[in-house]
Amino acid sequence: MSLRITVAADAATAPFEQVREQIADQARTGRLPVGHKLPTVRGLAEELGLAANTVAKAYRALEADGVVETRGRNGTFVAAAGDAAERQAAAAAAEFAQRAHRLGLDRAAALAAVQEALRAAYDS
Repeated sequence: MSLRITVAADAATAPFEQVREQIADQARTGRLPVGHKLPTVRGLAEELGLAANTVAKAYRALEADGVVETRGRNGTFVAAAGDAAERQAAAAAAEFAQRAHRLGLDRAAALAAVQEALRAAYDS
């Protein structure tokens, strides 16, 4: 298995987001198996013709999402993302539900807000 990423300079999506999205997709679909070691930040940056900070930002976002884990000097590896992603989504949903309730929204209004946010995120 190898990491395959292409970055379109003329795309509306920022380069770090293109890198993040492609790695996340490959991890989610199993093209990058759990435990697969990713290239170093500098190595991937050189390969893609990007600044190291751009790749580092993508790796940080992936780590925050539970898609990868950094093991110090040993490198960055694909994590068991499915479970982590589901746990984080459930925690975010619970937090939203509690906040919507505190704000006095009824279930229909809270659900409408979620549906609009999902439409904006997935249909863009």
